[in-house]
Amino acid sequence: MSTKLLCPNCSLSSRFGVFAREQSKAVHTISHPLSTRQGYIVTLKNDSHPPSRRSEYRSGLSPSRRNFSSTPTASSGILKSLASRRGGAAETYVSYGFTQKLYEACSSQADYEIPQLAQKGVEIPKTAEGEELGVGEGLWYKELELLPTFSTWSQVTFLHMYLLTVRIRALPSPESVRTHSRHLFDHFSHNAEQRMATLHNIHSRAIRNKYLKDLFIQWRGILAAYDEGLVKGDAVLGAAVWRNIWKASSSTHDGRDLDWAKVATVVAYMRRVLSELAKTNEADLVFDLVGTEAAAVAAGGEKKTIFGLKNIDFKLGGLK
Repeated sequence: MSTKLLCPNCSLSSRFGVFAREQSKAVHTISHPLSTRQGYIVTLKNDSHPPSRRSEYRSGLSPSRRNFSSTPTASSGILKSLASRRGGAAETYVSYGFTQKLYEACSSQADYEIPQLAQKGVEIPKTAEGEELGVGEGLWYKELELLPTFSTWSQVTFLHMYLLTVRIRALPSPESVRTHSRHLFDHFSHNAEQRMATLHNIHSRAIRNKYLKDLFIQWRGILAAYDEGLVKGDAVLGAAVWRNIWKASSSTHDGRDLDWAKVATVVAYMRRVLSELAKTNEADLVFDLVGTEAAAVAAGGEKKTIFGLKNIDFKLGGLK
């Protein structure tokens, strides 16, 4: 990642400072993963208590201790199962399936295709940097004018994985946090390697592994950069977004000056999603991220989701 700083003439926080202040309590609660995680965790030592009292310590968090979300202690069958089987094979299987659904919600946000693959002898177009150019739908491409490339897809997917990671950090068991986080990135690795092979004709496993190692390093850097941005404010978070999604470029792919309102829109989007995730029951995460048809019927036909750019994000960012 580039080490360039955000343009000093651009003040992102002024565009939606009111919104950030209103959400600051909830957002900053979830932006101190290292220093405050222990505040949400009741340490469980099964061997230090007699069997008759172990159930008291498996019940998780007291409502008064958990200030991340309004999740009741007897919330999720999935999470209760994980809490009672931490570290075992059962947790791994449950976590793998659970995070698979979460990952699919992340990877679909900036999905793209390369139609030339189905046309024999047709050359795939490339960007000025040599990246293969696909065709993508959605607001990340239409409104923010990002190019539908593997790089864009991976960075937008990483952004959504990060938002979920912040929420996962509030789970009552440290082991569950580690297991979920590991499986979430495993799903990305498998999907990224599949895309390299099927969409970009990278058939050498050695080359794919090299790219996957680079992506892992990027992921670790993203965790640190976005964490810092959540703590230090919108300008720092915007700088991290600009470096990763816009590759620290002050111009667009067609040579125009970058509209910084687009960066501000992504920052507003991250703040909104984090605020909504903080209020979401763990058991409902899979359904609320992308919405369900049943929920749409109950809402009068409107499919409500947490993920996905919305008009409020563009307004707060200054694009609409």
